[in-house]
Amino acid sequence: MKHLFTLFLFFTFLHSSFTQIDFYDINRYGDISGLEPFFHGVASGDPTDNSVILWTRVATDSMEAHVKWHIARDTGMTDIVAEGWTTTDGTLDFTVKVDVTGLDPYTTYYYDFFSHDKYSLRGRTKTAPSTTVDALRFGVVSCSNFAHGFFNVYEKLVDRNDIDAIIHLGDYIYEYGDGEYGDVREYEPSTEILNISDYRMRHSYYKLDPMLRRLHQQYAIIATWDDHESANNSWDDGAENHNAGEGDWATRKSASIQAYDEWMPFRKPDATDEERIYRKLSYGGLMDLFMLDTRLIGREEQGQNESDPNRTILGADQYNWLTTEMGNSTAKWQVLGQQVMMAPLEIFGNPVNDDQWDGYPAEREKLQDFVINNNVPNMVILTGDIHTSWANDIPLDNYDENTGANSAGVEFVVTSVTSPSFPFGGVENLITTFNPHMKFIDLVQKGYYILDVTENRCQADWFYIDDVQSQSANESHGASWYTDDGTRHLNNSPNPTVADISIETIYAPTDPRPFETMVGNEDLNELAFIGVHPNPVSENIYLQFFNYEGHEMTLEIYDALGKLVIQEDLGFRAAGLQNKTVPVSSLTAGTYFVILNTEKGNYRKSILKVKQ
Repeated sequence: MKHLFTLFLFFTFLHSSFTQIDFYDINRYGDISGLEPFFHGVASGDPTDNSVILWTRVATDSMEAHVKWHIARDTGMTDIVAEGWTTTDGTLDFTVKVDVTGLDPYTTYYYDFFSHDKYSLRGRTKTAPSTTVDALRFGVVSCSNFAHGFFNVYEKLVDRNDIDAIIHLGDYIYEYGDGEYGDVREYEPSTEILNISDYRMRHSYYKLDPMLRRLHQQYAIIATWDDHESANNSWDDGAENHNAGEGDWATRKSASIQAYDEWMPFRKPDATDEERIYRKLSYGGLMDLFMLDTRLIGREEQGQNESDPNRTILGADQYNWLTTEMGNSTAKWQVLGQQVMMAPLEIFGNPVNDDQWDGYPAEREKLQDFVINNNVPNMVILTGDIHTSWANDIPLDNYDENTGANSAGVEFVVTSVTSPSFPFGGVENLITTFNPHMKFIDLVQKGYYILDVTENRCQADWFYIDDVQSQSANESHGASWYTDDGTRHLNNSPNPTVADISIETIYAPTDPRPFETMVGNEDLNELAFIGVHPNPVSENIYLQFFNYEGHEMTLEIYDALGKLVIQEDLGFRAAGLQNKTVPVSSLTAGTYFVILNTEKGNYRKSILKVKQ
């Protein structure tokens, strides 16, 4: 969702001014030279009681890369419980995803990858329990727009060291170009992303962020997409931000899904269905987590035929799957991770945002009736998208605002990591006057919440970051709301939950483990290619490379016969991450070699030029 003020047209949105900064600065972000060829770090996701997805990406000059993976019980990687080899290539954008099975339930593991005689960072992950445990804790986040600031929220979640996994409710990346929506940090590519190469590069750019890299390194993530992973206010057959001249929507949507599948550590629930991301993850007898897609697979267009009783936001297949799984579940809590607010939000009796479930009232009522008629006692909805914080009952007819009677469940809405909200508060009481089922609202602050689940209650604790425009940020407790087992409504708690960390889990180490044949930094190259997109190419190629030290540089492109066809003086390029766009539309179809020259050597990538 692009602008929160579309929810409240009677308020004035005051735009803030920001200071432009460069993306990569060693003093600000740290030196990633020791991570080659695994510049993007490591990640894990979708834990079950005996398996987990492991992820990385290899930056290589080769046509393919052979990668070994290891998973162990200790940070030194001596007590290895499983290992194996896999291969990646350009068809996967050199990403690696491994579904490791045969693990023990509710156990912390450490893992890494090996390729090109070097190890990746070591990551930490944790499997789900197979039986009921005393408590589960998750960090819940949404809406991390790179252009609006720093990912301090991710850093604070890592520092906690008291949660089982991260639940990301979408808008993990944003599709806009520079200056279109936020101007604190620049994007790569600098234009709006439209095709598979654009989406891959944007994911790459995000995962070079040190705070996000550290989050992935230390916690498994359970993620689903929202709209900005494709385009703002998307639906099955289009999007508000897919305009004339931007090509075919189905092609763009497919490209966004492919890049998400390559770059995110989630387990594809159906290998034959590229669009399906909705899935269930069970946490023993305590919780079933249903990660839904209210955005791409079944949503009908916003603002159309809202009184149609067959109108859907989930689609028939997903709705039937969800109700069947919820009806058959024996877990204490049924938790729905999804994108847009389910509780009604009205002003003077009129819904204010048809992008939310308010635009699909018949299906919301149908789901609520299912919950009541099938005695689903503990439905908890986790929501993102709108960059603000809310704790809501889900009211039925004859809802009692004083007792919470006649509520179908509860909803915890997380604010954004960076994406902008209202620049002012003070209207929350007005909103609750029209919507008494809304028990807590904060329209301003950035942060996350901790979801704490026990046999007796499920509680959300909101924590807020004081600043996202610098890396120096403090956090504070904002609010806590909970629902008791079987009650289906909210209560206020004055205090956040406290985790039992009597046995503290050890962080994954900061650095990769050394390989025996490596002597030291003197063996490192002066430059490393991170990516060349797209390849094959028709119009422009985007070079992404890392300088270990500053160089005077030139760019040369040769055809297959050795003829120099493009040459450019790049001048002095500082140490750190560098990007370069090269137009190649004038070249005929065929194989070419891109060479970056420094005073100490040259570095080559092959590309295939195709017709426009």
